[in-house]
Amino acid sequence: MNNQRWLAKNFFMFFITWGIFLPYWTGWLINDKELTVSEASIIMGFGLVARALSTMFIFPFVSKVMSNKNVLIFFTASSLVVTLLYIPINSFGGLFLMTLLFSAFYPALLPAVESSASTLMQHGSIHYGKARSFGSFGFVVAVLIISMISGMYGEQMILWMMIVGLAALLIIQFMPAPQVLSLVPVKEEGKTLSMKGLFEVKSFIIVLFVVILLQGAHASYYNYGYIYLQELNVNPFYIGMILNVAVIFEILYFYKADTFLTKWKPSSLMLVAAIGSSVRWILVYAFPNMPMFILSQALHALSFAMAHYAFIRYISKALPQEQIPNAQGIYSALAMSLSAAILTLLGGALYEIEPGLAFLGMIICTVPAILLILLTKKRFNY
Repeated sequence: MNNQRWLAKNFFMFFITWGIFLPYWTGWLINDKELTVSEASIIMGFGLVARALSTMFIFPFVSKVMSNKNVLIFFTASSLVVTLLYIPINSFGGLFLMTLLFSAFYPALLPAVESSASTLMQHGSIHYGKARSFGSFGFVVAVLIISMISGMYGEQMILWMMIVGLAALLIIQFMPAPQVLSLVPVKEEGKTLSMKGLFEVKSFIIVLFVVILLQGAHASYYNYGYIYLQELNVNPFYIGMILNVAVIFEILYFYKADTFLTKWKPSSLMLVAAIGSSVRWILVYAFPNMPMFILSQALHALSFAMAHYAFIRYISKALPQEQIPNAQGIYSALAMSLSAAILTLLGGALYEIEPGLAFLGMIICTVPAILLILLTKKRFNY
């Protein structure tokens, strides 16, 4: 089994489904299931809480009793079953319950695939960046395909395409996988599988807090980037293309990261990411026009991709293998979910005052991240 090919294939197929879920699920609930905007927002908001709790508690627990391979099978199969249950349901209560269940299972696939990647990095010469770039490419492909298919055949195709994507992902999980991913975690003497063991690594809490700040700083971009471009009178036909510019630079970064950043410490990568993120949001605020917004999209390679890569590099080198699922779970819950949810509220309040302020306000995270890295990088040597 070619470890690199297995990882790239799983990243690609998972992010195909992520490209269906992330941009389109709320719209599908509104347009196909005929919910109001406020009803869909309530459902997705509680879904985000369920996602955070699941990735922080359920995913690490399952990872203690199952191998990486079986964890992927469990969460993929569960997600597919819940997605099928969506078909006959049209009531608010039913869709609320299904979305809570779906949010408890499906998003956990992200830390599951990332944990497999970190495990493979510890057991061989895996080029994480190149494999992860296939994931970003899959996301772009999904966004383009869904926009065309839903435009031709209606919003109901979003659910059916998710079902097809999850079925394909499940088939992949039953194919041969690297042997190390089939090993069930065994608690060895002197080692702990509990999340408490993470914080025995002194630098972990610093690194976690930094990535919480850096990933949370994308809240305004993810939630208000589309409507901000509308404020700039950009033709809706081009908005999707402009937003995909960020993903293209993300792909380019991941593809080359293992080649030219091998000697960089995670702290150095995070520092560049924090500076790049600060510059990005300042530019969007200072120059409220489409050309500058497009130019700022290139900095997604730093603000998101470099920060994410730095965290993956850190946990693969600084943590024991049995703690990787715990680290991925808490990262997904706090940095990729709850921090964005909280900062979305701040961004929304600032957007109502002036749209550009929603982006500038994100330096409330990035500037402290810069200071924290500078103050701790030598002391904790990360």
